[in-house]
Amino acid sequence: MAASSSSTSIQNPNLLDLLAEADIKTLLMVLVTFEHDENLLEECQPYITGAWDYMQNIPSDLRERIIARVAYLLADINAGTRTRTASPSSGLLMKMMSTFVGQPIPPEYIPLTTQQFSFPSVRDMQGNVDGNSSGASKSDFKVAIIGAGMSGICAAIKLQEAGIPFVIFEKNDAVGGTWYENIYPGAGVDTPNHIYSFSFEPNHDWSEYFAKRDEIFKYFDAVSEKYGLYQSIRFGANVKEAVYNDALATWKVTAERPDGTREVVEANAVLFGVGLLNRPSVPNVPGLDKFLGPVLHTAQWDNSVKWQGKRVGMIGTGASGMQVGPTMAPEVEHLTIFQRSPHWVTSNPNYHRKVTAGKKWALKNIPYYADWYRFQLFWATADSLHASLHVDPTWPHLDRSLNESNEKMRQALIASVESQIGDDPELLAKVIPTYPPYGKRMLRDNHWYHTLKRENVSLVTERISEIKADAVITSDGQRHEIDVLVLATGFSVGQVLGPIDVHGTQGIHLRSIWGEDDPRAYLGITVPNFPNLFIMAGPNTSPAHGGSAIFNAECQVNYIVQALQILAKGKYSAIDVRQEVHDGYNDRVDAQNAKMVWAHQGVNSWYKNKSGRVFASIPWRMVDYWSWTKKFEPEDYNWRPATIALSDVTMKS
Repeated sequence: MAASSSSTSIQNPNLLDLLAEADIKTLLMVLVTFEHDENLLEECQPYITGAWDYMQNIPSDLRERIIARVAYLLADINAGTRTRTASPSSGLLMKMMSTFVGQPIPPEYIPLTTQQFSFPSVRDMQGNVDGNSSGASKSDFKVAIIGAGMSGICAAIKLQEAGIPFVIFEKNDAVGGTWYENIYPGAGVDTPNHIYSFSFEPNHDWSEYFAKRDEIFKYFDAVSEKYGLYQSIRFGANVKEAVYNDALATWKVTAERPDGTREVVEANAVLFGVGLLNRPSVPNVPGLDKFLGPVLHTAQWDNSVKWQGKRVGMIGTGASGMQVGPTMAPEVEHLTIFQRSPHWVTSNPNYHRKVTAGKKWALKNIPYYADWYRFQLFWATADSLHASLHVDPTWPHLDRSLNESNEKMRQALIASVESQIGDDPELLAKVIPTYPPYGKRMLRDNHWYHTLKRENVSLVTERISEIKADAVITSDGQRHEIDVLVLATGFSVGQVLGPIDVHGTQGIHLRSIWGEDDPRAYLGITVPNFPNLFIMAGPNTSPAHGGSAIFNAECQVNYIVQALQILAKGKYSAIDVRQEVHDGYNDRVDAQNAKMVWAHQGVNSWYKNKSGRVFASIPWRMVDYWSWTKKFEPEDYNWRPATIALSDVTMKS
């Protein structure tokens, strides 16, 4: 990371003001990165209780010393008297990470952390998969990417860097995937923005710590523009079919345009980046089609519908309901919320905060600051929680929690709810889940409990029995009159590749293997008998304990690109994962998921299929998945020699 070219003189009073707005823990890490001052670490350690930037109580005099030392450091860098320091030793780095997040960090995180940093001696962790991975590729090798959402954009950028030609099919008329489609009021991310962005393309100008939809879409749009992806994207191309040709070892991808015309492209490999959250789930409620007012699904919002001042009914209290409900409530006559089951909700002081000018300045200008801040968010939102989500078979209260740590989490969450609505025992009883925390997706508190206490809001927990022309009827016979119906009911996730017909070797239909809702893949990426087919955000890759889907996407792209680099050289025409490798991995997935909270018998969530198998969640830590996808292992695959020249394959574009 280059030092800022702007003046950073200690005599500049604005500098101290900017540093005062920065995260003091991250400034501490910057200092120790340069100066290797273990004494300063030890002095600060007692005042840091957790990973989030607000989980520290460093005394004012110590804060002032850290800020002053950082100011002098920046002045030296600006004057050219301080250059890039040597990397901290492994022992010091582990001590730094553990102090930074307020708890011990296992040693296996050192390779991951150093790979994310700009330490020159360890920056490049990508393995050489065949002894010549950087060699020239065949000029006619081509990849078809399905989807221009977050995963497809990431894949395209890395294929471009690897010199591998590609074409992208996108059913919409813009990039962004779910962040293009979801325009409902209050739509936003519940993962901190500074980690919900590509590591190779950080955005230091987020206006909020948890930004809303428009800003997130603009980020993906700007990244696509910067890397010149638009010239390779076929917009309005809804892929209907992908068929493998055994003789040619190629894929024929067929897409349909809005006017009904079809486009066919042949490619050597196909990469699915369609994700899980792209096909709305509409509840099977009797009479839904008889409702005469507007019906708005959060994933298919119609901004022309005027809901302000109306009686609105909302079905669903998951992630989208938690965002749209509180946003609409102040502007409607009455909001009736129909809850099937309650969710655990966690509060985060940063959720509604704006990013200060000093924080933005620090991210842009202070060496290592953005790297350390990203690691802080990685730990805070993901792997720090993983150990508490394992079942302890000796724990006496397995109906409500999994272990001592999970029980403490439960009690803390209940205390938070009680502090907001404890004066209403009836409402309190409706919103406290009976299952353990993280059994379902943990939600961010978007003033949810404050919304439920509004005079114009009702929370209904009775089952919906029928929908009439102007009302929702519940099982207790109550008639709830409404003018507008909002479906905050999420997505159909069981069919991982949606309605696309995929045929592999000898015409095998992927849906005949996966069934209606039981997808399986090795590392969530590859499937036996489907050569040169790669999946992103595939089965058992959803980070249910937290973290960032973008982190997982970058892991998958790293793995896929290594495989494609080998294929692109032309020595081999096709690979598919060995059946025993695939089956062994999925056996381990199922065995580990059975020990995790989302397999709890008291939980019914979109993580599970109809038979109760957890097909969406990854049961391991993010560091484990990163380690397994860091280096592509050729021995896990069957390899087909290139018996025909790739130049003989017709490539239509």
